[in-house]
Order: sequence, then structure tokens, then C-alpha cells
Amino acid sequence: MKINKPTTKIIAGKYKGKVLELPSLDVTRSSKSRLKESLFNVLQFDIIDKVFIEAFAGSGSIGLEAVSRDAKRAYFVELDRNSYKILTKNCSAVEPNKCQTMLGDTFVQTPSILDNLKNSKDELIVYIDPPFDYREGMDEIYEKSFDMVRNIENDNIYLLIIEHVSTLEIPEVLGKFSLNKTKKFGKSSLSYFNYSEE
Repeated sequence: MKINKPTTKIIAGKYKGKVLELPSLDVTRSSKSRLKESLFNVLQFDIIDKVFIEAFAGSGSIGLEAVSRDAKRAYFVELDRNSYKILTKNCSAVEPNKCQTMLGDTFVQTPSILDNLKNSKDELIVYIDPPFDYREGMDEIYEKSFDMVRNIENDNIYLLIIEHVSTLEIPEVLGKFSLNKTKKFGKSSLSYFNYSEE
């Protein structure tokens, strides 16, 4: 008996309609298509030539959507080995030379990517989607994510987006970043932060 694997599709851009595999849904939450559509409606052409960083990448469906819409390149960080295997497979199926994947702890790898890009002329879009608190040891994940953002030194970040459970209270200011708006999609919400000059 063939088990149907969960999949999603790229919504628009040069890889529109390409099917991406998703990890088993008990490990990662796939970003709902309505949410993904709204995110890219907000980003529109701003995505072109930006470097996209997807922390807690899972299948990489957000970053690969960005690549499909002409992001310059994308970095993906994922801790779960099975999800990572699917992530690398999805990147290979889309545009491997624009994708850099890292297996490891987001709280270690993401700051290191940002540090490497600190003096780059590229503008960055950072997407942080911590797993909802349904796994052991995940209860501090949002606080840790906020701290990671507070410690960002880069001033070449065009936009920072946090996907989070809608019941979460999001700080107005995280280090160098100020909350611009939050959009709600049922249980999930997207909060957009802009770099604010001191």
C-alpha cells in the first residue's frame, strides 16, 4: 500500500506548480498556503535580488518560493535530519546553485550566516518560523528566537518576519527591529519587523 506523502506546490514565479515534498506533519508544520500567499503578496517585487534566510526551514517551501520569485539566493537551516533530507531534495529539484542548506541548530547557524553576510552589499530578508510548542523542550523557543533577533548586528536586513502562534504576544521592539504589522491566519500569524535606525 503506497502511503501518500504530504506535498505542497510553489505558488508563483519561474517554478510555479513545482511539487515540493513535506516532512511528516508531526515533525514540522507546513506554512499554510493562505499564509504563504499573503506573505509573498506583501513582499511582491521586493524579493527580487534579495538574499532570503529561512530559519527552522523544514521542507524549505518558503525559501524556495522566494527563489522561484527571483531571490538572489536562499539559506536554509534545519535541525531535524529527516526534514533536512527532504529539504535538500526539494532544493535539488528547484535551483540547487541558489540554495545553501545547513543541518544544525538554528540558534547557532542563523547568527553565523548573518555574521558572514554582515559586510555584504546584499539586502537580506530573514524568515523565522519556530515550531509551535508541541514538542518536548520547545517551551522556550519563542523567547530564544526573540533573543536571537535582539542580538542581530547587521544593518543590511531589509525585512525580518516571524511566523508564530496567533495567541503569542509579540514585542514591539526586538533589538534593532521594530514591529511594523501582524497579520493573522487562524492559529498562525505573521509579524513583520523593519530595521529601525537608532
